Amino acid sequence: MWPNYAFHVPDQKKIRYIVHTDAKNEADDQFTLAHILMTDKLDVRGIIAGHFEKGNNYRHPPKTTAQASLREINLILDLMGLAGKYPVFKGAEEGIPDEATPIVTEAAEFIIEEAMRDDPRPLYIGMQGAITDLACAILMEPKICERITCIWIGGGDYPEGKEEFNLMSDIAAANVVFSSSMPLWQVPTNTYKQFAVSLAELQVRVRPYGRIGKYLFDQMIDLNDKLADLSHWPHGETWCLGDEGVICALLEDRERVGGYTYIDAPRINEDMKYVPGNSSRKIRVYHTMDVRLDLEDLYAKLAINYPDADS
Repeated sequence: MWPNYAFHVPDQKKIRYIVHTDAKNEADDQFTLAHILMTDKLDVRGIIAGHFEKGNNYRHPPKTTAQASLREINLILDLMGLAGKYPVFKGAEEGIPDEATPIVTEAAEFIIEEAMRDDPRPLYIGMQGAITDLACAILMEPKICERITCIWIGGGDYPEGKEEFNLMSDIAAANVVFSSSMPLWQVPTNTYKQFAVSLAELQVRVRPYGRIGKYLFDQMIDLNDKLADLSHWPHGETWCLGDEGVICALLEDRERVGGYTYIDAPRINEDMKYVPGNSSRKIRVYHTMDVRLDLEDLYAKLAINYPDADS
C-alpha cells in the first residue's frame, strides 16, 4: 500500500487489526493512529471513535467526546491522504451502566461482525482509551471472546493499582473484559509511561514530514500551551506517547517473552485498586516494552512516506 517502502510484508505475516481511539482526548492518540496506518503488517479493518467522558470535560461538553474523536480520526485520515480508505465507527458516548448492560452502538456491532467473519488470520483490537465498546460487544455476543485478542492501554501499576484515566472512564467495562475469556494484553501506567519523548525530539523527528507530521506536532504544542495553568500535567517540555504500546506489542519479536508476565486476572474496585479475582483466568501484563524499536519505526515511516512538508 505504501509505495515508498523498499520492503514488503508477506501476506501470511499480516494480521487483522481494529483501531479503537479516544482521538481527541489529549494529543498522543493521533501519533499512534498515524503509526498504525503506516504499518503494513496490520490490515486495519476499521477505526472506532471512543469516548473520554469522565475527567476530561474541560474541552468538550458531556456526551460529545466520542463525536469529537470521530472528527479527529477523519481529520487524521485526510491529512495522511487516506480519506475514505477505512470505515470509521462511532462508539458509546459514556460508560456502561453496570456489568450486565451493554450500550448498543455501530462500533460494538462492527466488532462483533469482524470477529465472527470467516477469516483464518488472527484478529487484534488495540484499545487506546476507555474499554467500553469492547465490553459492550462481549455482552452482546460472548462468542467473540475466542476470536479476538485485546491490547489495552490502561490501569494502574501492579500489584496495588491506582487512579488511571482510561480505567476511570469505565471501571465496569474493564471488569467485563477482565472477567471474560478474551485474551487480554494489558499495558498499565508504569509501562506506557516508558514511551516518553521531548518536544524538541518531536520538532526534529516528526514536524518536518508532511501535513500529518506538522499537525501531530502543532496540536500537541497547542494543547501544551492551553493547559499551562494545570499544575500536575502536562510537563512543559516532555510528553508521553503512551498509546504506542498497542503497536509496540505487535512489532516486538514474538519470541521475546521477557517484557511481560501472566497473572491471575484481578477485579477492579471503584477506587481503581486491584483485588484478587479469577485464579483460572490469566492475562498478560507488560512491564517493559521495546521503546527504541517502536519510536524509531514511527519516525522512519513518517520520513519515508511524507518526505517533505507538503506531502
